[in-house]
Amino acid sequence: MEGFLIGREFPTVTVDVSAKEIARFASAIGDTDPVYRDPAAARAAGFPGIPLPPTYGMFLVDDRPDPHGNLRLMGIDLAKILHAEQGFQYHAPVYAGDRLTLTDRVVDHYTRKNGALEFVVLDCEARKPGGELALTIRRVLVVRHA
Repeated sequence: MEGFLIGREFPTVTVDVSAKEIARFASAIGDTDPVYRDPAAARAAGFPGIPLPPTYGMFLVDDRPDPHGNLRLMGIDLAKILHAEQGFQYHAPVYAGDRLTLTDRVVDHYTRKNGALEFVVLDCEARKPGGELALTIRRVLVVRHA
């Protein structure tokens, strides 16, 4: 049943952005820029604190307690999932020490190959206290039914 998931929203999760985790993430992706490790280097580069690396949004999504719980709520078999695409849209700067509230929402849902492939497009909105939208993390997942 194509499209029936569109608009489904899931309970929010609040996360704290950690300087230590930003540094570990930067090291894992091979980014040696000191702005991701040293507050003084970040300030010298014009940031008020240690900023997020560009693709850090996926870490925020995957580091939540039970990161795949929303997929199970939709009845998706995790063993049949393929990661197809991801994207990030920054609306406001995020720095180490910020607290973000994450909300997942299904923004598209469709099938291809006569139902053999089901596509689920999720947007995770990360908001600062007070509701300011800071980051939108888009994930496209493919569920194999063949």
